[in-house]
Formats: sequence, C-alpha cells, structure tokens
Amino acid sequence: MDIVLTGGRVLGHDHADTIVLREDRVLATGSARDVLNVVGEDAQVVRTEGRLVMPGFQDAHVHPMAAGLLESWCDLSDSAGLDDALMRVGAYARRHPDLPWVVGGGLTSAFLPHGTPVAELLDAVVPDRPVHLLGSDLHDACVNSAALARAGVSAHTPDPPFGTIGRGLGGRPTGLLHEAAAELVGRHVPPPDRAAQENALLTAHRLLHRHGITAWQDALVGPYLGLPDPLPAYLRLAGRGEVTGAVSLALWWDPRRGPEQIEDLRERRAQARAVGLPADHVKIMQDGICENGWAALLSPYLDRSVTPPGRLDATELSEAVTALVRAEFSVHFHAVGDRAVRECLDAVEAAGCSSGQRHHIAHVQLVDDADLPRFAELDVTANVQPLWAAEIPHMREAYEPMLGPRRVDRQYPFAGLTRAGARLAAGSDWPVSSPNPLWGAYVAATRLPALASAPWMGPDYRPDPFNPQERIGLPEILRAYTAGSGHLHLRPATLAPGSPADVVVLDVDVLREGPDALCEAQVDLAIAGGLPVHDRLGEAEATPVGARGR
Repeated sequence: MDIVLTGGRVLGHDHADTIVLREDRVLATGSARDVLNVVGEDAQVVRTEGRLVMPGFQDAHVHPMAAGLLESWCDLSDSAGLDDALMRVGAYARRHPDLPWVVGGGLTSAFLPHGTPVAELLDAVVPDRPVHLLGSDLHDACVNSAALARAGVSAHTPDPPFGTIGRGLGGRPTGLLHEAAAELVGRHVPPPDRAAQENALLTAHRLLHRHGITAWQDALVGPYLGLPDPLPAYLRLAGRGEVTGAVSLALWWDPRRGPEQIEDLRERRAQARAVGLPADHVKIMQDGICENGWAALLSPYLDRSVTPPGRLDATELSEAVTALVRAEFSVHFHAVGDRAVRECLDAVEAAGCSSGQRHHIAHVQLVDDADLPRFAELDVTANVQPLWAAEIPHMREAYEPMLGPRRVDRQYPFAGLTRAGARLAAGSDWPVSSPNPLWGAYVAATRLPALASAPWMGPDYRPDPFNPQERIGLPEILRAYTAGSGHLHLRPATLAPGSPADVVVLDVDVLREGPDALCEAQVDLAIAGGLPVHDRLGEAEATPVGARGR
C-alpha cells in the first residue's frame, strides 16, 4: 500500500511538495496535483506542511555494537569529570554486585593528565573486582589493579606493537592503556552472550532510526579492544529478517597479519552476502589519535620525544590495499594525522584505480595542503565526523602543547577539501560522539559546538567559531550525510522515482530557517526501505485513506 507525504518542501526537487512511496521504492515526486493520480485507494496520507522531506540520513562511520552495549554497561559519556565518573563507577558496581567484571565506557581517558593513577582511583570505588572502561574515543581503556593482575600486566610487561602502557614510577602501570595495549586486558573481559550482542545491535538500530538514519556502515566488524566481533550477531539477525535499515559492513584488517588474511575476508564477505548484508569494505586503521600520541604526523609532536609512524609501513600498506583491490574490496581507512592521510592516499595511488572501488579515509583531522586535491584525483572520499570540528572546553589547552597553535587551527579542513573537489561523506563515529546528524550539520555549517549534544559544557559556554574558514554550507553538509555516504555503500540518496524508499521528515524546514534551527530540529518520521522505523507524528498527524492503518 502506498504512503503519500504531501504539503512540505521536498529536498532536491524544486516546486515539489509530494512524494509517493510504493513498497520499497519512490513511485512519484512532484506537485500534489501531478502525482496524486497514481496513488492507490488505500494509501496512507501524511501531511508535511512546514516540514522538510528529504532522503534518509546515512552514517558513513558508526560502531553500533559498542554503542548498543554501552546502553547496558556503565555509561560515563555524560560524566562531568573524573570525580563524577568515579562516583558513577562505584554506584554501578553496587547496583550489580553479581557481575564478575565492571565493564563500561565513555570516559574521556585521553585527556587525563599524564601519570594519573587511574588504577588506584578505580580501586578505591571497586576494590573487589576487575574494572575495564573503554575510553570515549575507543582508543584507550582505564582499568583497576584487579584487571591488571588478571591480565598479568606489570612493570615488566613490554608495550605491545601499536600500543602503550601508561606507566608511573618504576614502570608501574597506571591503569591507562593506549591503543593496542587495551587489548592486554580487554581480551580477558567475559564477552556478552549471544542475546546481549543481538540486543545491542537492535538497540543501536532503534536509536539510529530515531535520528533519521536509515542506512549506515559499521566501521569495524571484527574483535577490537575487548569488544566482540559483531559479524555473528549480524548474521543471526539478518537471517531472521530483523536488521532494519540498509547496513553495510567494513571488515577488520588485522595489522599483525598481511595479505594472507584475504581469504578469511572473502569468506566473511560471502557469509554476510548470503543473508543480504554488503561487506565490500575492509577497515584499515593506519594510525591512532592525537590525544594519546598515536596519530601519525608529518611534523613531530611538540610535547613528546617520539612521533610514531603509521601502523603499516609504506610497503605493507600498499601491498594490503593492492591485494584488497584485486579481491574486489574497497578500503575504509582510519587516518587522523596528516602523515597517515598521505600514506593512505599513496597506497591507493600505488594500487591503481578501479571504477568499482569506493575507498574513503575517515576522520581526516589534519591534511597537508598538498594532499587536498589528491582526494578528487584518486576518487577517494573524505569521511568526516563534523561534531568534532568545534571548540569544546579544554580542547585547545590539550591540543596546543602537543600540536602547536598553527596545526590546531588547521584541523578538520571541510571547506578546503570541498574547494579541492573532494567528495564528502559524513558520519558520527557513535558512540564516540552523538549519532544525531542534525547536530553534526550545525557544527559543519557554523563551527560552533552543538551545546545540546554535550550538556556538561554548561549553558554559559560560548566559544568563538573554530577555524571558521572551514565552514561549509548547509546544502553541502546535508549532501554529505545523504548522497556522499550513500556513494560509499551504493545506496542512492535521492527522492527521484525508482530510488529506495528511505525518507526522513524533519519537523522544521531547516533550509528555510537556517543553521540555527538544526540544534532544536527533530525527526518526525523516518522510513527505511518503505517501512516506518520511527514516527513522532502519530495518528493525529496522519490521515488514513481506506482501511489501512499506520
């Protein structure tokens, strides 16, 4: 039965106020008098006056398993600081006395002062059990002494490849583990059972739909820092027809293995395809993050003696990308630092171009000017996380000592990439930051923080725009959240006839009202593949035609 959305502006279609959906496709788009003649008698009509009807948002980089698990774990994402976080950890442990481990995440561990005795502080609130808290950035972990002992991590434990153990006097671990060092403890954390993993994905689906996201790419499908491999849960859910939205998977490239893992990746891709899930991307994490010193930079850090290279050297990275291209995979790179970005572009160039590839580099926090035009030249998409491109409390104090003012003021070059002809896709990296694309669009268009996304900032926090020369227009960032991301997983984001019936209705026409409307705007209705997956309109706003209900 048809769904008719009529009365509001239809994004991308001048003079259109009506679209008709039939099953999983857009049937017609235009003015009401021109298209209503194709509507079935039992159609459901939804009035959209004063609203904006647009293609569903597509998140190009998200971690649904981690986000869904955090809903039931000890969630510290909105804690006001270290003292508040410790209080919450202790309260969570008291509420769950039978849990063998206290597991959680969301703490901004990367900004903890060097040498902070994390383990001792956690011991004071949870003395009887191991504690494992993933950092809000998913690149660190905070653990207590019981967890260190369970994993056998001591002053004599060497740093693993691609990771660092935070140390105090005598090399004693402080309880802060950076990058791959978090796996030393994470692999000892009891994994969630099958039901918990499936529920985590389903919970994440509902939350993404609430924000109008109808398609997304899971940016890391494999075991990571103690998080379970999401693929088995995806296979079970998809096999039962319970995956909502259009999901594509980026399979994890293990940096400790080389091209011999290609056959394993082929098999995982085949398993996903068998249940209707595209898995044509492979995730290569080429560096870490600036905060913990693991972003790969062209110029050294200012506050430490070692500036690490990319995780894979130039030869290894080129061999990996070339092997993946030959196996008909595209690459979803993680690259924060300008050196890592250049290394990824070099590897794509060395592998040679193919019209079937959809390579993209996520995060692009720092990009050298010489590399901006290479995105377009090599047809590599810049996968941006707009919520990070604003000045939040203590950000400059943390970044300037490590990067210097000049590099701080060159972060997240959205406008520079756009001027150089790069295609932008947008994502959230949720649960690292909010999945709300409207807040992300606000930051991209204003370079101001979406204060509603971080209430701990306080109502009086009013910074200046962050690198305002890198602002981009509202149409450009909405395109990045729709067509740009859709390009990566071959999900067209348009309301033209024949397109997938992925539609969002915003409660306000943000194009007419301007960027300031984005922070308060809400998604009234989200339709994924022709099926309503989020609905704030309810019966009062919908006019049933014939016998069909909503």
